[in-house]
Amino acid sequence: MDMQIYFPGGKRVYAEYGGFTIETDQPARGGGDDSAPAPFDLFLASIGTCAGIYALGFMQQRGIDPAGSRITMRTHFDQAAGLISKIDLELKLPVDFPEKYRAAVINAMNLCTVKKHLHQPPDFEVTTVTG
Repeated sequence: MDMQIYFPGGKRVYAEYGGFTIETDQPARGGGDDSAPAPFDLFLASIGTCAGIYALGFMQQRGIDPAGSRITMRTHFDQAAGLISKIDLELKLPVDFPEKYRAAVINAMNLCTVKKHLHQPPDFEVTTVTG
């Protein structure tokens, strides 16, 4: 499925995909209006929410109430490289979460498709057309 990316004004860049419009903007310090998350923020959110859907699915498949669960994602920035060098995902489990499933829920979170793509990134080809 194609995704259409367009520029509605200012520093905003929107994407239309699957019947949704995904809005992005730059923060004020980057010349934007800070009206929406920056594209990189959405990238990071996609990692956390992808891990989350796998954790949620794991619990739901086993009849475990996920109430009170949450993932805290921490990024570690490498100043020299100017890139994030490590991402920690910490899953807070319900108090009655069965001990026997702790390793398995981590394994489920590691199945995240976004994470898999980071380990085996796709090739990019950028071209232009006119008109």
